[in-house]
Amino acid sequence: MAGAGGLDRRIVIERATVTYNALNAPVETWATYATIWAARKDVSDGEKLAGGQVGASLSSRFTVRSSSKTKAIKPSDRVNYDGSIWSIFGIKETSEGRNRYLEITCAKDAD
Repeated sequence: MAGAGGLDRRIVIERATVTYNALNAPVETWATYATIWAARKDVSDGEKLAGGQVGASLSSRFTVRSSSKTKAIKPSDRVNYDGSIWSIFGIKETSEGRNRYLEITCAKDAD
């Protein structure tokens, strides 16, 4: 990480919430948890064979500043970036010093 200047992407962390419809049935919706600056580095992309179809996926790491808000991000949350939804697979501290940055490893289906 080359410092805060490298955080050049705006990402939205979304968290699932449960609301209830008119029939009092639970409905899961996604709400903004945090909007933060991040750096993005693509990890790999690969093809997968599922149900006889070939699909491509892309994995990336989003690096964000460590804060009480970002430390509370969970794998059950998701990242909304540049019009795409990314599933979170891992969250860890970077090697650049304790409590400075976090890496969020995500994947999405390729367009």
